[in-house]
Amino acid sequence: MVLEKPIVIDCRDHLHGRLCSVVAKELLAGQKIVLVRCEDMVISGSLVRNQTKYAQFRKKRMNTNPTRGPFHFKSPARMVWRTIRGMVHQKSARGQAAIGRLSTFEGIPHPYDKVKRKVIPAALRVVRLKPGRKYTKMGDLANNVGWKHQELVSSLEDKRRAKAEVFFQKKKAAAALKAKAEEAAAGDLAKVNEVLAAAGH
Repeated sequence: MVLEKPIVIDCRDHLHGRLCSVVAKELLAGQKIVLVRCEDMVISGSLVRNQTKYAQFRKKRMNTNPTRGPFHFKSPARMVWRTIRGMVHQKSARGQAAIGRLSTFEGIPHPYDKVKRKVIPAALRVVRLKPGRKYTKMGDLANNVGWKHQELVSSLEDKRRAKAEVFFQKKKAAAALKAKAEEAAAGDLAKVNEVLAAAGH
């Protein structure tokens, strides 16, 4: 990955730990990364198993004053953020700078719905998890531990998908018209194309 503009990664159907480790490495290298659709990320193992593990994690607290931490986040985006924080050595200045380059979101909010989104093949469930194995969606796990916005995010995603479909159909129609126009003008453009080809275009 080249360290230029922020890279937007669509987390849908990626394995949690594998995606986070790749992202942590890139953050430490200086790349800005935005993770969208964190609620569709998956963890291997059944929902019951992951609920039990998360319940044990939630029991870990400061004995005398629990308000001092450790803090257990309930939203998928913050769960992912916390996992990555544990991979970048956040108590050093370098780690703090790295975690500052990360943004995590449920759904795909406004600026990023018009941006090209990438996947990480090495972290995809279909590549890494044996068919038939159980897995858990982060959104379902978060919903069971007290996240209250699963339905809201789902409805907003439905709206976004409907808008994207309209845009895509318009784009397809425009591309078809352009191809038709080029075909109609092919005879007239033959000489022009020859000149352009000679010039290396």
